[in-house]
Amino acid sequence: MNSWWVKLIAVFILAFLFLKFTPSLPITSVVTQKQDLFTISGEGKVTVVPDTGIVTLGVNLTRPTVKAAQSEVNGIIDKVISGLKQLNIDSKDIKTENYSVYPEYDYTSGAPRVTGYRVSADLRITVRELDKLNQVIDSSTSAGANTVSGISLTVDEKRSDELKNQAREEAVRQAKTKAENLSRAAGINLGKIINIREDNGTAPVPLLLAADKVGRGGGGESTQIQPGSTDIVSNITLTYETR
Repeated sequence: MNSWWVKLIAVFILAFLFLKFTPSLPITSVVTQKQDLFTISGEGKVTVVPDTGIVTLGVNLTRPTVKAAQSEVNGIIDKVISGLKQLNIDSKDIKTENYSVYPEYDYTSGAPRVTGYRVSADLRITVRELDKLNQVIDSSTSAGANTVSGISLTVDEKRSDELKNQAREEAVRQAKTKAENLSRAAGINLGKIINIREDNGTAPVPLLLAADKVGRGGGGESTQIQPGSTDIVSNITLTYETR
């Protein structure tokens, strides 16, 4: 027999044996399904009068020597803290936020010449009885504080958490109502909620105190700060499956 035919027959026999005795391989079927989603947002807002004040105040002065500057600044800070204690401000609500010492130079005569030393100290005071905020500022400036770098009004942390929950619940209710109304109008059948995202925030209300109100001592006008109101807001985004 022609050798070419022998080789061809051998190939067919081997192929037959391979297919017969080799186990079949499983075939995995992957089905991809496009999922239609429906996303809607709602906002909840609670208006509240702030009950907590945060004020940063301190002393900033220059004296010929570091020792003289530090001694005077430390003395004023001690008087400020003493006055705060008389107003029943708790020690945990009085925090030293900055204390710096650096030289002052005169550059008018060529080479820089040290003319003195500036010492700056700041206290961050949390006033939990807001009606005492004006007294805190007046008492501190009367004691010698000559800088007020920031005043903000906010809500006590525990109360703020409760109000945020109220705003959050209102935002979810609003989002669900909008979803039901819009989907019905559009002829969309909503399934379950598959994602919830929240964006919220209530920044303290910053206030500015005019520079001419600071450092007058007991002879200046008394401070008048009105708390007004602030909004605690929660923005909720719901994502639904559609059927």
